[in-house]
Amino acid sequence: MNQSAGNRFVFLGFIAAGLTNILGMLAASEFFTNTAFHSLSPTVFSEFGTFMVMVWGLAYLAAAKQAHKLPALCFVFAFEKAIYVYTWVVWMQTSSDTLPLLKDTSPLLALFYSGYGAIDLAYGLFFAWAGIRALRN
Repeated sequence: MNQSAGNRFVFLGFIAAGLTNILGMLAASEFFTNTAFHSLSPTVFSEFGTFMVMVWGLAYLAAAKQAHKLPALCFVFAFEKAIYVYTWVVWMQTSSDTLPLLKDTSPLLALFYSGYGAIDLAYGLFFAWAGIRALRN
């Protein structure tokens, strides 16, 4: 991948991550009206926690144009995603038995809780790759 195409890919990846955080939180929380969303993981997805996920999304959007030059920031974002992957793994180990019932009552919520960790893992790996790439350039 040439330099220009690589930079464009990093830019688009950061835009996608930002929009995923912002739109994902709005959709899963039903614009902060779904109390079940917050109660299923109150430590991570309280109303404040949900808002802060959106702030992280804004940070990805703000960094998108310069991310290919900012390895340390890319690694911070990768670490942040690793923390969310960890919280998801813990949630899956302790609460995944609620997913079948949740699927019947709120399919969107079940989908979110089933997959947010996998999505964060993918973005975390992307941020780590972008950081390594930025170090090399």
